[in-house]
Amino acid sequence: MGMTMTQKILAKHAGLEKVQVGELIQADLDLVLGNDITTPVAVKEFNKIGIKEVFDKKKVAIVPDHFTPNKDIKTAEMCKVIREFAKEKEIENYFEIGEMGIEHVLIPEKGLVVAGDVVIGADSHTCTYGALGAFATGIGSTDMAAGMSTGKCWFKVPSALKFVLKGKPSPWVSGKDVILHIIGMIGVDGALYKSMEFVGDGLKHLSMDDRFTMANMAIEAGGKNGIFAVDEQTIEYIKNHSTKEYTTYTADEDAVYDKVYEIDLATIRPTVAFPHLPDNTRTIDEVGDIKVDQVVIGSCTNGRMADLRVAAKILKDKKVAKGVRVIVFPGTQKIYLEAMKEGLLEIFVKAGVVVSTPTCGPCLGGHMGILAAGERAVATTNRNFVGRMGHPESEVYLASPAVAAASALTGKITNPEELA
Repeated sequence: MGMTMTQKILAKHAGLEKVQVGELIQADLDLVLGNDITTPVAVKEFNKIGIKEVFDKKKVAIVPDHFTPNKDIKTAEMCKVIREFAKEKEIENYFEIGEMGIEHVLIPEKGLVVAGDVVIGADSHTCTYGALGAFATGIGSTDMAAGMSTGKCWFKVPSALKFVLKGKPSPWVSGKDVILHIIGMIGVDGALYKSMEFVGDGLKHLSMDDRFTMANMAIEAGGKNGIFAVDEQTIEYIKNHSTKEYTTYTADEDAVYDKVYEIDLATIRPTVAFPHLPDNTRTIDEVGDIKVDQVVIGSCTNGRMADLRVAAKILKDKKVAKGVRVIVFPGTQKIYLEAMKEGLLEIFVKAGVVVSTPTCGPCLGGHMGILAAGERAVATTNRNFVGRMGHPESEVYLASPAVAAASALTGKITNPEELA
């Protein structure tokens, strides 16, 4: 019986020739990640352990991105804790305001993850890095503390689902539509503690930005991780961003999967997840007349250059609908600057859009775009739970940047094809 990509990576990092589903293993870590919400708790637990130094100053990354710029005294105090910890422990990859970004956009951009790595992060969307052919998964603050101190973490080896992608998506269909389609198909617990493995000829039609989006939302299907087969696009991205050595793992021909799904990308329509779960999906043709009060374009799911470009393409020389608040959040400072140089920020501002510094703020209902009772938002974020972006009686509709931008112009959820 062969192994999947994830199982091979875990076996290597555990110093084993082979691992089996359900086996408990201890694996070496290539990166331990935390943010301004989870790291203060991890620091407290780290200090309890009694170890004076982190296991490797280059393999710990801390990104204050959820409540930064600090929204109040409490969050300022939380950031002060991690700032002082990073300075004391001489952590090399601490990213302060001005150099920071949304963590899951920033970490690949900085080249801190490559194919074959094992990464844990005290944030559920750490699974984003599976787009690079790495095993990456979210953990709690206590595991982060243990990881920072020992460089190791315990895992239960997951079983896997295989998604064979074929065909070419339609012009206005992106990775966001593909992953919403998949989550709608298998449900929010359809991949519970399983590895979601993406392969097939269709990958060549999905950009790295598409893949980051899809891997990011593996957790929305309950997945332990999402992971993409490494191809030329992956290698090019890694070489352009990192000097680290990478290792490519390919699933064995006799690897066992709980289920195999074949998906023709050409059949997928722009897709929207209705409140209050990511699997409550409808195609754009089934949406109906849904008026919105706010549009958010950004987050660790869709704050990359490709996302901003498609939004700008739709918004260029137009004005957002009267009464609709539209906020764009570039994923990192680098993306912000690139968008500025390309003239995208000018397009947004002239259209009546607010452009913010990189932050996770509105996605988790933290700041910079909170919804009041009865308000609706179209967001390119990853979760639409009750009260996710504000008041428990507000509603969040998840969509691609193209659908979000089109909706900003009309004031209701709109098919971008109608505006092309």
